[in-house]
Amino acid sequence: MATFLSREACPTIKNILLLDSEGKRVAVKYYSDDWPTNSAKLAFEKSVFTKTQKTNARTEAEITMLENNIIVYKFVQDLHFFVTGGDDENELILATVLQGFFDAVTLLLRNNVEQREALENLDLILLCLDEIVDGGIVLETDGNVIAGKVATHSIDDGAPLSEQTISQALATAREHLTRSLLR
Repeated sequence: MATFLSREACPTIKNILLLDSEGKRVAVKYYSDDWPTNSAKLAFEKSVFTKTQKTNARTEAEITMLENNIIVYKFVQDLHFFVTGGDDENELILATVLQGFFDAVTLLLRNNVEQREALENLDLILLCLDEIVDGGIVLETDGNVIAGKVATHSIDDGAPLSEQTISQALATAREHLTRSLLR
């Protein structure tokens, strides 16, 4: 007989925020009803940015408390990465989620982690968020795995094989084989 973890036993993430150097949204995803309206979400983002902007979280992640939430954050160039959990959440898990998000974004942006590049690849960053957390439950924290899943999602199946890289062509072939076997 299988036993399943209850939602309360699993670490939960309330939101993941990627803001620019002025505190404006680049990519955000909320998994909690703590902020029911868009204006409440914007107010939270502003207060998070205001509280953290004077810190030096460039070399490693920092932790702060705000409105009964634990926030782990890191700044790179003109991007500010934040992961929020409840005040009873484990900081190490939040920091691991943050590091996984940061590592995946770094890989997907080819080490060019800055606002313009992030905006040009916003679809990849949003897919990244979907691969990391679903409904507040942490799915994956390994940046390489996350980036790999996002890269295979973003392959244009319609592109001719001559315009695909070897790994993209193999992934496409594998997908077509799987489809034909499932018929």
